[in-house]
Amino acid sequence: MAAALPVTFDDVRAAAARLEGVAHRTPVVTSRTLNALVGAQVFVKCENFQRVGAFKFRGAYNAAAQLPPDRLAKGIAAYSSGNHAQATALAARELGTGAVILMPEDAPRLKREATAGYGAEIVTYDRYTEDRTALGTALAEDRGLALIPPYDHPHVIAGQGTAALELLDETGPLDALIVPVGGGGLIAGSATAAKALHPGIRVIGVEPEEGDDTKRSLESGARVTVPVPRTIADGQALPTPGEITFEINRCLVDAVALVSDAEIVTAMRFAFERMKIVLEPSGATGLAALMAGRVEPLPPRVGIIASGGNIDARRFAELLGR
Repeated sequence: MAAALPVTFDDVRAAAARLEGVAHRTPVVTSRTLNALVGAQVFVKCENFQRVGAFKFRGAYNAAAQLPPDRLAKGIAAYSSGNHAQATALAARELGTGAVILMPEDAPRLKREATAGYGAEIVTYDRYTEDRTALGTALAEDRGLALIPPYDHPHVIAGQGTAALELLDETGPLDALIVPVGGGGLIAGSATAAKALHPGIRVIGVEPEEGDDTKRSLESGARVTVPVPRTIADGQALPTPGEITFEINRCLVDAVALVSDAEIVTAMRFAFERMKIVLEPSGATGLAALMAGRVEPLPPRVGIIASGGNIDARRFAELLGR
């Protein structure tokens, strides 16, 4: 079944070659305190140290770099709450073209400023009343730009899978891989790589409780839409999984765990105080699931992708002060 999926292990390996020397090979960190706390050996892939502060640069660059030269020269467009916005803006700059990014009006200030700082034009919308996919598609068509969606694209998915490829290259076989889930691109690419390398590995997604669209979709066997989630995990505040990502995840993902905003903050605090790393809420959900006992049965050796660290100091202090 996996051979017929829209993204293959060869696609992930090709993306890794394309990203070599462009994306960072981010560190994998461990903590004896964390191991003792959860009762397992834990390896954390720190994508908060990736360019733009999140894994998203992998997929955005992999997709943009494969555009025909004439299409690339006209510029690229994207829609995103923040991390894919920054990633696409930086990818465009690296490849010598322009970018126009559709962002929600309430996107975190840090992410908007960084996106603009990479040279992109920002267009805003209301995420609670407007359809960003329709708006983004229309924007790209009106301006003649190549659209790079945040997750529902084979080249984006393959690029995201390189995070798991690097993790497993460093750790060797793991019993489980825990991955945050928004639109599903990171876990789709990660599962593609992980299952190819170690077919017995369990791939476990994590969503905020208020945004359990992927969990519901996998349980029902069809894509389910929920109200736009209101959660501190803004990068996971999506109402429905992508079409391509769901096609992959329904075959390769073993389970999806849910975490509360309070559990996310606890994980962020632990990562900061005990591991000395800064994670944004969406980047901490995998760690939150493990610390809160949401992963059962507990695997002896587990990898977590800490997907991003884009949060400004005031918001970070506000959340940890709760």
